[in-house]
Amino acid sequence: MLIFCAETMDKRGKAAIVETPPPPLSDEEAAAEVERHYRWNLAANLADGTVFWFAVSFISGSTILPLFVSKLTDSPLAIGLIAVISQGGWFLPQLFTARWIEGLPQVKPIIVRFGFFAERLPVWLLVLAPLLALRSPMLALAIFFVAYAWRGLGGGAVGPAWQDLIARCFPVQRRGRFLGVANFLGTGAGVLGAGLSTWLLSNLEFARNFTYIFAIAAVGTTLSWFFISLTREPAQPLRPVRATGRQFLDSLPRIVRQDGNFRRFLIARCLVALASLGTGFVTVAAIQRWQVSDSTVGLYTAANLGGQTAGYLAFGFLADRVGHKLPLELGTLALALAMALAWLAPAPGWIFLVFVLTGIYLSGLIGSGILIALEFSGPERRPTYVGITNTTVGLFNVLAPLLGTALAAAGYGWAFAASTLVGLLAWAALHRGVQEPRHTASSPSLQFE
Repeated sequence: MLIFCAETMDKRGKAAIVETPPPPLSDEEAAAEVERHYRWNLAANLADGTVFWFAVSFISGSTILPLFVSKLTDSPLAIGLIAVISQGGWFLPQLFTARWIEGLPQVKPIIVRFGFFAERLPVWLLVLAPLLALRSPMLALAIFFVAYAWRGLGGGAVGPAWQDLIARCFPVQRRGRFLGVANFLGTGAGVLGAGLSTWLLSNLEFARNFTYIFAIAAVGTTLSWFFISLTREPAQPLRPVRATGRQFLDSLPRIVRQDGNFRRFLIARCLVALASLGTGFVTVAAIQRWQVSDSTVGLYTAANLGGQTAGYLAFGFLADRVGHKLPLELGTLALALAMALAWLAPAPGWIFLVFVLTGIYLSGLIGSGILIALEFSGPERRPTYVGITNTTVGLFNVLAPLLGTALAAAGYGWAFAASTLVGLLAWAALHRGVQEPRHTASSPSLQFE
């Protein structure tokens, strides 16, 4: 990252060195700046992605964490709350930080400085939960949910800045490849992590096994933060003056009202979010139906990461060729099929395929679901489009597991059946209602009034 330093006087009259952003560049100069730092940024962000996904495999919201919470309580609401935080925490805060990020000459300081306390530090707090699990299960449960919610909401607050950094560092025709390879390496490392977590679950007693599992996650997320801090953020073209709060809020409904393709995309993405209502209950349903062992749950994580590994690599290269709409459609179909299998599976072995397909769905959602929102607008309003997308979808991500919890109270099959039907509806909305934004004219940047 280019840093310009200037000598100023502090309040006591002493000289101080402060950082000032680099001067804005023309579009051509900015493109050359991106190319100059491309290889360095590729290496730094691939390292970040690899270590990050290895670390989060130890706190998987669909396998490891439901197992931990099930050791402390048998409440379906507690299991559903994991899915609420996992699916809503990342998405919900993003619109509220988009205006803060929009128009900034640099976004890396937000990711590095604010992001450490918002997203990385709370993983260390998770380690306290298993340390207290045997002596005070309810206190352990409270600490667990506070730390997990802190991490989820903090990551969401930083999310628009991270997505804008990716857009700044990687040209549109190489973003899918970058994120696909990064997540391919990361989920491959996550498979190794799942193997280690399986060994820990099998060979150590509760709750010492989860103490080690959460500690590994904390160390890994901190190391990934170090790698992303090495990113060299390219200087940007001149951006318009930042809007006032009132102007920003007034522009949001106008964007949705005037941009029809984006509006149809939002509707389809909300349906995809609703279709995930049954995903958080697959592990618990398998435990109750077939009494699968703790070590088998670790293998479920490996199957899920295996599906993600294949999906990220295939979808990343496919997206660079044809755009992100098709990978998102294929991922949605994989979700519908996974939920149908969870609903109708005749034997526990089928659940491995459920997690493979769920992994493929996640690779489409996390890869193309993130990157497609960057292409509906020019760079001057990119954080706003990202914020509208993710916060709107986040509301449905919160609603989905709550609805799933209500259906699961009557039987897990009801939740899986509903996910199947809504997933097919979501695919139809994407396929027939949304045009690939890369192959259509860019949406005009609405002026603030």
